[in-house]
Amino acid sequence: MSIKYQLNKNYENIKDFLLNIKDYFKNNSNTIHKARNELKVVEYKGLETVVKAFKVPNIVNQVVYAYFRDSKAKKSYQNAIKLKELNINTPNPIGYIEFYRNFLFKESFFISEKVDYLFTIREPLRNVDLKDREEIIKKFVAFTYNLHKNCVYHKDYSAGNILVFKNEKNEYDFSLVDINRMEFKPINLELGLDNFAKLWLDSDNLQIIAKEYSLLANVDENNAISILKSCDKKLKDFVEMKRKIRGRK
Repeated sequence: MSIKYQLNKNYENIKDFLLNIKDYFKNNSNTIHKARNELKVVEYKGLETVVKAFKVPNIVNQVVYAYFRDSKAKKSYQNAIKLKELNINTPNPIGYIEFYRNFLFKESFFISEKVDYLFTIREPLRNVDLKDREEIIKKFVAFTYNLHKNCVYHKDYSAGNILVFKNEKNEYDFSLVDINRMEFKPINLELGLDNFAKLWLDSDNLQIIAKEYSLLANVDENNAISILKSCDKKLKDFVEMKRKIRGRK
């Protein structure tokens, strides 16, 4: 058994926690999400953390992650550090650790501080009666536009990965999670609008988002609406096609 890890210098006092994360994770029952990967809230010395355990990859990817590609845990940590440098909200990264056996990549974990939030962006997008709904959506568009100006492209920009909270000025703000699939590159209008497609927008939200984005980007409103409608339809058609294919099997 061998390990690779990196610990944020601001958390050097909890190195033992990182190095023994498998035991702490196994003995904790506070699961907040479990699908392909599992997330748990784990408290250590008064510090509440969120620990993400990534699924052990198949044998081919055990080789790939061991020798050719950064792991999802490592990318989560590195992307969080980069976002912090750009003054973009994401939970404070504590560290990551990778475990190897017989020269193959096995378990991996990413640890961040737990943050308090009101809800995810799904709530204002779905609940038309939510207080300040349109204000939240418009501020969310501004947050997204700032990401794009900073060349940040979150490839899993779905509703559950955008947390909504109130900052020290009592204003609505946002924080990004599930950030291992992220690119840092120039973002044009079409790519920027396409970033909203995974939110699965209805007609009303689509109009609000496209109009607000066009104002911020100083582009034609109708063109922005047309682009976002096209991106939205393309994704929904693709998902529907996949559902039909699965239904035939």
